Amino acid sequence: MTTLKAPSPRLLDRYYGDDVAPLYTGRVHVTGGSARHGRASGIARSDDGALEVHLRLPEALGGQGGGCNPEQLLAAAYASCFHGAMTLLAARAGLSLTDARVDAAVTFSRDPVDGLFLLSARIDVALPNLDRNVAAELIRNTERICPYAKMFRQGIGHVVAFAPEGTPPVSTTRND
Repeated sequence: MTTLKAPSPRLLDRYYGDDVAPLYTGRVHVTGGSARHGRASGIARSDDGALEVHLRLPEALGGQGGGCNPEQLLAAAYASCFHGAMTLLAARAGLSLTDARVDAAVTFSRDPVDGLFLLSARIDVALPNLDRNVAAELIRNTERICPYAKMFRQGIGHVVAFAPEGTPPVSTTRND
């Protein structure tokens, strides 16, 4: 098995272009499963085959549980991205992070404004063996550069479109 390596801190080098420069696009195809409902019995598959997740409605929402749910997946994505960005910043600053931990919570709630739903998120970071002032600065700087933190803070550009007839599912679409 190949040894996994963190990306270079050079990933943090500034980009000076006029347009957004895509670096990677993750693609997932979700089907409804036996209940024909993505949250209750869906299956999420990535185009590269690395991800296959059986989605289940959590018991707290009246489901049977027994599988992952979108809030857990989003929390995992947020925590892993934050951890990665923090590690890159620490490396650039010459800091050694031992046993760094990022806990994320994504909460599915009722929205009092429209009566429907909304999401909120929280990140808690543990940086043992690091001076509290240094740790606080590192966390603040990470919150500024982590794309997931930016998404939660600023919103995200998104498009919802009707797929043209005959369009293959994402799992068979080229990854660019």
